[in-house]
Amino acid sequence: MATLIGTVILALALPAWAGITYVGLVRARRGDELPAPRLPGPPRTRAKKAAWIAASAYLAGGALHLYGLSYMPFLFPEDACWFNAGAKVHPDFSSALPVSLVCQGTEIVPWWVNPGLLVLGGIAVAATVTSAVLAFGRGRAG
Repeated sequence: MATLIGTVILALALPAWAGITYVGLVRARRGDELPAPRLPGPPRTRAKKAAWIAASAYLAGGALHLYGLSYMPFLFPEDACWFNAGAKVHPDFSSALPVSLVCQGTEIVPWWVNPGLLVLGGIAVAATVTSAVLAFGRGRAG
């Protein structure tokens, strides 16, 4: 895997970096001016910041839930225990929320998945409510 990453860096990243550097050197030598920097847009409001936090928490929570579901038995339940616990048996218990897979009395899903879902869900809901309150409160005040 490390060899593949090194090959990608050597094959793609280094030539791209060299090309960008070469273009910059040519422009500097010819005296070409770089385009004027764009002025920053209007500052983000607190409501937009809260909305971005909510969207990030929803996205991270969805990714964490998909990770937890990767332990679940879908087509062949005995294979879930085989790949995760090393025993070709049917799971004792499995649940999608809270994410749980029990094989031979042992919980297979990492302990931090469900607390992580709870924290990210709480952040997402709180930030969504905060964003809505700030957005509608600003509309009534203005």
